[in-house]
Formats: sequence, C-alpha cells, structure tokens
Amino acid sequence: MTIDRHKVLIANRGEIAMRVMRACQRIGVDFVCVYTAEDEECGHVRLARELAGDEAVYKIVSYLDANELFAVADAAGATAVHPGYGFFAEDFRFARRVIRRDRPMEFIGPSWWVIRDLGDKINTKRIARSLGVPTVPGSDRPVYSEVEAEEIAESLFKFQSSQGIIDGVVMVKASAGGGGMGIEEVYNFDEFRSVFRRIRNYAKRNFGDEGVLIEQRIFDFNHLEVQVVCDRTGTSQVHFGTRNCSIQSTGKQKRVEVAPGFVPGVLPYTFDAEKVLSDITEYSLSMARESGYDNVGTWEWIVTPRGEPFLMEVNTRIQVENGVSSIISRVKGEPVDIITEQLRLALGEPMGYTQDDVEFVGVGIEYRIVAENTVNRFTPCSGKIVNFKWQEHDWLQIFTQVPVDREYEIPMEYDPNLALAIVWGKDLDEVKERGLRFLEEVELSGVGGGTSEFFTNIEYLKEKTNNILEF
Repeated sequence: MTIDRHKVLIANRGEIAMRVMRACQRIGVDFVCVYTAEDEECGHVRLARELAGDEAVYKIVSYLDANELFAVADAAGATAVHPGYGFFAEDFRFARRVIRRDRPMEFIGPSWWVIRDLGDKINTKRIARSLGVPTVPGSDRPVYSEVEAEEIAESLFKFQSSQGIIDGVVMVKASAGGGGMGIEEVYNFDEFRSVFRRIRNYAKRNFGDEGVLIEQRIFDFNHLEVQVVCDRTGTSQVHFGTRNCSIQSTGKQKRVEVAPGFVPGVLPYTFDAEKVLSDITEYSLSMARESGYDNVGTWEWIVTPRGEPFLMEVNTRIQVENGVSSIISRVKGEPVDIITEQLRLALGEPMGYTQDDVEFVGVGIEYRIVAENTVNRFTPCSGKIVNFKWQEHDWLQIFTQVPVDREYEIPMEYDPNLALAIVWGKDLDEVKERGLRFLEEVELSGVGGGTSEFFTNIEYLKEKTNNILEF
C-alpha cells in the first residue's frame, strides 16, 4: 500500500494527538482521532474537526480500552494506529495485536518484539553489557526473591561506602516500568525489604510482571538522552543528537529539556563533554543495530560529575521532548520533524538519508508548562484556565491542547501538562535570552478548583533557565 492510501487512528489525546494530525497532513495521510467525555473541550478534538471534519472524531469511554479503540479503527477503516506516548505506546501486547488481528494494521512505533525486548530494563541492561555499553551497577536480571534482593542491596550499600559515600542510596525499580514510574529510593538497609515488596506489588499490578531491578543511586548526575531514528528494515539508523533533561520535578517528571545535551567550549565542564556526547550517541546506535530497532526511540543516560555515562533505559516510543531535538536538526539542510519521520518510516518509506546528511544548528529549549504548585512538591492544580496567550515569534513553537479563545476546565484524569514551548537560538546566550523573554510575555491565569489557589510553574521555569546545561 502506498503511503497516501493509509488512514491513521490516533489513539491518544492533547498536544501529541495534535502533532500527529499535523504530521499526517504533511505526508498526505488521512487520520481519525478519539476523545473521552473529560476531553470534550480539548484542543485535539477541535483541530481534528477543522482538518478532517466531524467524521474524523469518535467519542470513547477510555483511552485504555483496546477493544474500543479497535472498534473505532474498524468503523473508520483505519489502516494504522499511532499510540502517541503513555497509554498503549510501550505495550508490546497491544502492538502485537494491532498487526495480528483479523484485519491487521500497521503500528506506528517499533515492532512489538523490539518493544518487548527493550522495554524490560533488565533485558536492556543485558544487551548493553554484551556490547560493552556502560550500565548502572546492580542486578542484570529480574529479581523476585527477597533474599536475593537483600543480598544485592547490601552489596551496593557496601560498595558505596567503599567509594566514600557516607549516605548511600539504592534504587528499586519495576523492570517493566518507565517514565519515572515504579521507582523508589532506599536510604538504609533496614527499610529495603518493605520498599522491595511495595515495588514488586506495584509492578505486578501495573505491568503484569513482578520483576524488580536494584541499582546503585548515582548522585549529582545529569540526565541525557539520545534521539534515534531507524527505518522499518532495522538496517538504517541515525541519531538526531542529544538532549539534557536534568531539570525535573520532585517526582522525577521532566520540566525543561535542552538540545544539545552539553555545550563543550561554551560552558566549562570538569570532563571531556564532547567525548561524552560522542560516546553515548555511538553506544545508542550500536544497541539500535544489535536489536534491529525499526522506528523512533530514545536512549536515556546518566552522566556523573566525573563524566562517566551509564545507560538507564530505552524508551520505545516517541517522547514528549522530540520537538526540541527537531528544532536544532537539519536533514540535507532542511528542517526536520521527528513525528513526521516516525510516521513515514513506520508506513514503509525508505529513510532516504544517512548520518552524514544530518547537521545540528543552534540550541533549543523546551519548557513544559504545567498548572502546579512547585513549592508544594509540584502538586497539580485542579480548576479552570481563564486566560492563556503569548506573543508569536519565528523562534518559538507552542504545542497545546488548551483553547485560547475560551475557558478550559483542566481534566485531572490525565497528564498535567498544559503546553510545550520550544525556543530556538543560534547559541546558548541567545536561546536563554529568548526563553526568558517568552516566559515574561506569556499570560496564564485561572481559577483553582474548590478552595485551592491556582498555580503555574512559570516562575520556576524562569529560575531554571539561568543555569541550563551547567553541571
């Protein structure tokens, strides 16, 4: 089937659904979207009607009901499913079902077996170690036994002590988790058992797998990512650079992302930052080649103050922050959109370029704008947006599901992000100046739900802008 004969079911909501719609438009592919009662006023519903008419919009009960999504796909004649991020994006069983059902469709993402193999942190660590890719010290297979878990934890606490770390910390993670979910820190051995049991139960309940990963906690690290894009054959791989995602909430949810991940020669680092960026991109590509990776994915890294990189995990999906990588990337001198590439390649088109055709220009910042109280542990705000507007600039992109011409009730059932703002500058100084200018100009106000006040993270984002990319 030629690409323009496809129709994509967008099985998601909000700004990512809107970006997928725009990407479908760019390559001449039809789409349909879904929405729930809570999302009646969400921007993705309005945009779908504007671009494709009422027949492109289907109301459902839940974004997490696969049967309901497939019923919509069949009714609409969809030939492919784009899961966005969250929901079913990293569920290999869902991806497998998409292609194996009586009326098979294309899954816009990696093949189901790739999601299965790299979605498991422990299996990912095993693949990495086989290739000489550095990983965080700790278990390299699922741990189910409390006795074995305690032995690993005790050895890690002892190792940290031998390294001169007085207050050691061990991380306990659901091996099948992701996005900062199913992770707890343990500060002393006495509390380890109860945390292990809690994470094991959480993993079973949410991921259907009790497997737990136990790792050494790395302190004062930077969180870097490598954006990888591969074709459907799994034989062509390129990277679209690095991102620094170290500015996060207390719940380890990203709030500011910057591309590239470091700026060697601009800011002083105590290590060879250029070598670190080169190493993590090559490590990531080597794993993509080894695993036969065949769509868009992100390799997530910890970099210590000594410049030591450790692979954390692979996200087998498009990520929220793909746009900040797009804004600094050029292919054969032309701007690139990574979601468009994801769609095009998943539907079978050849890549048409190599790493030599990719170049990077300037610096990008992505701000996640959230109604939250950053002083009170980033608590999300319920309530209503009554005013949201900004000044247009050729260096600014805004992605939001919040209508700017009417009030908007924040649906607390879903991701708390209200908007993404992506700023470009020719260098670090210019992008910081422009970022602060945007944050000064943006207007965002609302009424808190119940008796609570309305808060945003705008001031927090301003504060953090001054020190981006500093280690």
